[in-house]
Amino acid sequence: MTDVLIAGSGPTGLTLACDLALRGAAVRVIDQRTAPHRESRGKGLRQSSLEIFEKLGVAESLTGIGNEAVVLRKYFDGAPINDTPTDGTGLLIGQWQTEEALRERLAGLGVAVEYGAQLAGITQDAAEVRAELADGTVIAARYLAGCDGGRSTTRKLLAIPFEGSTEEEPAMVIGDVRAPGLSREFWHQWFTSEGGGIMLCPMPGTDSFQLQAAPEHDEHGEPVPPSLESFQRLFDRCARMPEIQLEDPTWLSTWRVNVRVAARMREGRAFLAGDAAHVHPIAGGLGMNTGIEDATALARTLATALGGEAGEEVLDAYQAERLPVVTEVVADTARRYERVVAAVRTPGRGTEAGME
Repeated sequence: MTDVLIAGSGPTGLTLACDLALRGAAVRVIDQRTAPHRESRGKGLRQSSLEIFEKLGVAESLTGIGNEAVVLRKYFDGAPINDTPTDGTGLLIGQWQTEEALRERLAGLGVAVEYGAQLAGITQDAAEVRAELADGTVIAARYLAGCDGGRSTTRKLLAIPFEGSTEEEPAMVIGDVRAPGLSREFWHQWFTSEGGGIMLCPMPGTDSFQLQAAPEHDEHGEPVPPSLESFQRLFDRCARMPEIQLEDPTWLSTWRVNVRVAARMREGRAFLAGDAAHVHPIAGGLGMNTGIEDATALARTLATALGGEAGEEVLDAYQAERLPVVTEVVADTARRYERVVAAVRTPGRGTEAGME
């Protein structure tokens, strides 16, 4: 029987696994994916996360790849308006690169992520949690941590309500693309007087940009699914740079305004962390970072319990610490998102409104 079984190998699950392994706990990490992804996704690490990673021994490898200073170049109706430098607030780096560094650190601690392991059932008693996988395998652990994202299987199997709201229509299409000829010195942010917008952020250590844009709509007013062709039409409409042709989409997705918090972050010997426990607007780049902070708090709680102090008060400490924090983060990011939506109507304003 392992000490802690972690479902999900994103930044939250990997941070938790590294922290616990460094404390001497026996951990296993499972993921329903068949292999790691290489998508930019959450692309900003705040100073608080870098301090956590410094203690885990991964900060140096990340700072060697990422950019600490980013210049936001704002355009309006195709014309450049101004540049806004941002520095000292964190690190620009792709989420896949953060996960890769954490996986390598975890491997050095003797733990490998077990891919293709889909959680199908959870039972528990006063002594252990038993996780049944889709292939019939049963893993026994003293504790279970659900770090498996906004659509968390762990949360659903534990029947924990995910309270809040989700907008039906996508607010944004996103992806990773190449844009040969476009300067990589800036995070380009184009907005228009008609309300359109597209942003291309150069991802360090790659030749790609993360694209974010207001979705295109068809003749019936329905949102058009993300594709390279749609990305190019949006770019042409907003950026008005016909010499730039987008290429090689390696990630295509949509994003909806999703504001939800789990009714509780603990069910017996099972816990939730990261997006499994809370999802919120992306403004300010707080999502992944909040999950990383969840992981460090949960590691403290579980290390104390594994050390022999496993009373209810000890196990409740994690939720008591984090639930008020994440509830405020969700409210804060909703306010930040509203500020960004309002700000980009003014020439020269961009995503910095969500950082203020």
